[in-house]
Order: sequence, then C-alpha cells, then structure tokens
Amino acid sequence: MKLFLFLLQCSRGIRYSRAILIVVIVCGVASGLINTALLAIINISLREAEPNGARMALRFIGFCIALPVARFISEVLLMRLAAQSIFDLRIRLCRRILAAPLRTLEELGPHRLLATLTDDIPSISGALTTLPLLCMHSTIVVGCLIYLGWLSSWMLLGVLAFMALAVASYQIAVTKALHYFRRAREQWDILFKDFRALTEGSKELKLHRRRREAFLSDGLRSTAHSLRRDQVIANTIYNAARSWGQVLVFVLIGLLLFVLPDFSAVSLKARIGYTLIILYLMTPMEVILNSIPALGRAKVAVQKLESLGLLLPSDDERAGAPPPKEPQRAWQSLELKGVTHTYYRESEDDNFILGPIDLKFRPGELVFMTGGNGSGKTTFGKVLAGLYAPESGEITLDDIPVTAETRDDYRQNFSVVFSDFYLFERLLGLDAKATDARAHDYLRKLHLDHKVKVDGGVLSTTNLSHGQRKRLALLTAYLEDRRFYIFDEWASDQDPLFKKIFYYELLPELKSRGKTVLVISHDEKYYHVADRIAKLNYGRLEFDRENYEFQSHTDELFTVPSDAAQRTGSPNIEADGDMSDASSAVPDVFAKNLLQSKIQEIP
Repeated sequence: MKLFLFLLQCSRGIRYSRAILIVVIVCGVASGLINTALLAIINISLREAEPNGARMALRFIGFCIALPVARFISEVLLMRLAAQSIFDLRIRLCRRILAAPLRTLEELGPHRLLATLTDDIPSISGALTTLPLLCMHSTIVVGCLIYLGWLSSWMLLGVLAFMALAVASYQIAVTKALHYFRRAREQWDILFKDFRALTEGSKELKLHRRRREAFLSDGLRSTAHSLRRDQVIANTIYNAARSWGQVLVFVLIGLLLFVLPDFSAVSLKARIGYTLIILYLMTPMEVILNSIPALGRAKVAVQKLESLGLLLPSDDERAGAPPPKEPQRAWQSLELKGVTHTYYRESEDDNFILGPIDLKFRPGELVFMTGGNGSGKTTFGKVLAGLYAPESGEITLDDIPVTAETRDDYRQNFSVVFSDFYLFERLLGLDAKATDARAHDYLRKLHLDHKVKVDGGVLSTTNLSHGQRKRLALLTAYLEDRRFYIFDEWASDQDPLFKKIFYYELLPELKSRGKTVLVISHDEKYYHVADRIAKLNYGRLEFDRENYEFQSHTDELFTVPSDAAQRTGSPNIEADGDMSDASSAVPDVFAKNLLQSKIQEIP
C-alpha cells in the first residue's frame, strides 16, 4: 500500500502527469473491457448454431478497431509518462538531498546517495509505468470472471477458491524473493562504495600490486558476486513461481474437463466457455505476474528511501520553489550564545562535543582561529555558516535568533572555502556577463590568468594542481561577494609567495570592503595580520583576544631561552609576529616547535 501511495504522490509532481496517468488508466481499462467483449462474441458465435451474423460482425469489427486505438494511445502516453517520471523523480530527490541536513548526508555517505539516484529511481519509475498495464490486464481478468459467473455461478465459486490457493502459494515465493532483493539492494550500496574507491584511489592501487589484487578479489569481486547471487536467486524464485502459476492454470482446466463431469452435470457449452476464457486469461495473468518483480524492486527502493530519510517531503518547503533573493541588509553583529554541537567520531568510538561557545563577530573584522588537530575548528566553521544546526544555544544576527525556517536565508551571508572543497566548472548562480571581467582581474592576481580563462561564466579548465584548484575556489568565493568569509586552512598547501599574497593582500582587501573574515589557520607567522585571535581546544573556546592582547602574551613568552641560544650558536632573539628575522638565527623547525609550545601555554 505504501508503494502505491508513493507512486500516486510522485505523479502529482509531474506536469500534466496526473491527467496523462488517468487517460492511460482509462485506455487500459477500456482495452480490458474490449478484450472481454471480443472474447464473449467469439464464445457466443462458437456456441450458437445460427448467430445473428450481421450484428455480431459489426460489433466484432467495431471492437477490433477500438482495441488497437486504445492500446496505441495508452502505450504512447505510457512512454511519455515513463521518461517524465524518471526526470521528475531524480530532480525531486536531488532537491531533497540538498535540503537534508549536512550531518545526515555526511553520515549516509556519497555511495548510498549515488546508489539511490542510479538504482532506486529507475526501479520506482518502472513500477509507475506498470500501473496502467496492471489496470488494463486486471480489468480483463475481472471482466472474464464476471462473464464466467454469467455462464455458471457455482463453477465461478470453485474457480475463485482455486485461484485463492494459487495466490497464497505464489505469495510465499514473492515474500522469499523480496528478502533477496533487499539483500541485493544493500550490496548495491557497498558496490558503489567500491566504485568510488576504484576511481578516487586509482593512483594508490596502481602503485601497489598486492593491494590492487586484494581490492579486486576481496573487495570489489566479492561484493559484485554477492549482488549477482542475490539478484539471480530472487529472479529465479519469481520465475519458478510464474511457472508454477502456469501449471496451475492447466490443472484448473484439467479439473474442468475431466473431473467436474464425474461429480456434476455441467453443460458442454459451459465447459467450453470456461476452458476458452481460462486459456485466454493466461496472457493477462502472465503480464500481471511478470510485473510483480518490478513492483518488488520498487517496494525495496521505497523502503530504502524511507530508511535514508528521503521518502517524505523535506521540512524545507522552499526546495521546490524559486530561490528567495539573498538578503541585502547589512548586519552589525553576529553572535553565538552557548552554542554546542555533538557528533559521533568512529575513529575514536566516542562523541565529540563542540562548545558551549560564546563568540561575537562584527563587520570588517579579520579573525584568526587556531587550535590543534581535532579541536573542532572545521566543525565550528560549519556551525557558524549554518551548515550544522546547534543542539543547544543560539546564533543571532542583529539579536534576531536564527531558526530552522530562516537558516537557509542566514547561510546566504557566507562564502566558504573548506579544506575538502569542491570546484564547479561553471560559476553557478552568478551573472556571467558581470563576472567575467572581475574574474579575469582575480585570475591575474592569483597568477592563473595564463592557465584558466573565464568565458560566459565557464572555467576553461579545472585540470590543475590541488593548490591551483584551491585558488580557483578562492576566486569563486570572491566573486560571490558575500558579507562573511570563512577560509579553512586555505594557505596550508600554497607556496610562500601565495601565502604572502593571501595574508598581506587578499585578506586586507576583504577587510577594507567591510567583510567579516574568519581564517582557520596554523600559519602563526601571519597572526599579526588578524584583528582578533581565538583558540579552540578539544571543542572548547580557550581564549578570544584582540591581537594586541595576544601579542602582549606572546612577546614575553617568545624569547629563545639562553640555553637554546647556546645550542644553536645564536644570541637571544625576541620573536615578533613575523618569524622571518628569527628564522635566520634559529632553525625553522626549532622556531616553529617553540612557538607552538608557547601558544599552548597561553591561558
């Protein structure tokens, strides 16, 4: 029942699909009735010695013309409905994926989402296209049964009882086959995970022969074998059940022809009529039985969507509506008040708790955030940008709390370059004509103008090194011209030249334009560029200080001890915000380790 409700719900979202579906079903029902009428005419003509030839012939000709017309209309509309339903289901599912919480998507993993888009949608769409066929052939079956009742009511009761037993035995097989379809669907998720490992880890697999062979034999091959086995078993059960159904039809005919006359005086006309109609019913019954595997796969697909939380419409009702205009109002303060966020860390088998955090941002501020690996910096960036919802506390924009209803509008204030960024080949969502000239200026500043061109909002290439691709991601963020920028370890894999460009040119430029910038960074030699420096330690905000306060602590701490100076053969050097002077006297590794240890000591 849930499957049919979902299919009807899907048809509402397709333009004109409900009207098309109704027409297809009506044509299918009409085809079934016409088939039954033709069968009745044939049966009457065979039974009666002197039938009304002219009138019967006219009816026969009329039905013969109406039958192909109804089937042609039904099949043409059915093809259109199938193509449109696949398109609509994919778009709607993509919208629901984008509207789902980021944490949910991260927990599901891309392999499950890809498997849903490539396997579940065709299964559901295939079931949608079988509905008109089921209506047509079910109508034929019902019409034939009514005609059988007209021939002999008590014989019809015996046929119905026999059919009930046949359906019960068939249902046992269907239940068993569904079990294997569910197992195959789970294997499909794992197979997609292996496919991603194959494409993304191809370099590592090429470099290690034993790893490659183990991946193919123990991983990919094993999963593909399990998938093939479960699919073969499920379809074998269905085929066996269908063959059993055909055997039951001939068993029923045998009972009517050879057993029934010994127990009851049944007219020859009734027996001929029953035999003829039951033989005719074999085709529609076979069509119905053949559609059951498609319905079974669709049922498993709907259950999978439900388990992923993608079955029902998203809470974000605007997912299917035109996107609202981005907020143009300038804000004066953005504040986090007691914000916490918890998630499970599989690597350490426990929950990581970020917060509670109290932090305030103002326009035109350049804030650096530091902290050790695993301290929650990236998670904080996602919470701040509205990608993760706080579990407690609140985020306010000009003292107005951000709620579930306004969170998407709130996110439109941010441009973020994550450490695991994705680079689109087109400048999506931007006016191509207005951005081409600006993009060229930024490409020249990023030293990419000789490798990448922007024409009509399309990047000429993204086949670059990781550092160059990161610069292109920075270009996209700049062109978005949002009010708040977050850079997550952007400069970590850039050469010294572009680090200086980033910290000494690009960041001050954003600040001069009144943008608020949060830089997640370990580049301590550039900390003096910031207005404020905040530090996270295991999810807790250890300090949030103006830069002069931070420097007042570091100036007294960052003096190389005399014993260290003696070991390096250098005089005492007082470190400033840029460690370039100290680096000439103290080895880089020693200076960096010393600086990190001193930062850890700051209360």
